[in-house]
Amino acid sequence: MPQLRTRSEQLNRHLRAAPQLFERLRERIIALDLPPGAPLSRVELMAEFGTSVTPIRDALQRLAEEGLVEIYPQHATVVSRIDLAQAAQTQFLRRSIELEIAATLARAADHATFDALRAILARHRAALNDLTEFKRLDMRFHQAMYEAAGVPDLWALVRSRSGHIDRLRALHLPIAGKAKAILRDHGRILDALEARDTAAAQRAVHEHLSGTLTQVAAIAKRHPEYVRQS
Repeated sequence: MPQLRTRSEQLNRHLRAAPQLFERLRERIIALDLPPGAPLSRVELMAEFGTSVTPIRDALQRLAEEGLVEIYPQHATVVSRIDLAQAAQTQFLRRSIELEIAATLARAADHATFDALRAILARHRAALNDLTEFKRLDMRFHQAMYEAAGVPDLWALVRSRSGHIDRLRALHLPIAGKAKAILRDHGRILDALEARDTAAAQRAVHEHLSGTLTQVAAIAKRHPEYVRQS
């Protein structure tokens, strides 16, 4: 069973504690450092982060709102199982948004946007053997597309709903060839955008954002203790 680290990650005392706690714990859950079923002890969290129970409670409540933990009052808080139905709905939402973003960028993006995306993609390729950095740059590539299309708030919306699908991706990414397929897909998306080929860009986005869901059955079979099918 995963153990919480004792006082290993001090908070920035100049910033509010609850949002920092939320981000730290969310990151661990998404990375599966805290896997489905892992208990979250408020006492242990207080000891690790050197804070009072109030920001711990607030952070856990935000995680519950995202469906990442389940709180049983006066009993326990545990990391939720991956909800496959929720993952599918979130991916439907994200794919719908990014298809429109692809059309917008193919029509109107400037060379500075393409240069910025190329720079992210280059760093992404360089991180192929560092899965933590690879996952961060994967998200950064997509976030930059939202920003370039003028809809950064939609990225925040998608992120707040993506905990279940992101954990499926974390289970899928180590599979042989998956990381290279992500790089290939990003390259195809960017090539089509630079060519101002809206149809090709949308096809590349659709293919890219459908990959993990086509493997749900295999992922669930490998990790039945992690998923909840509804």
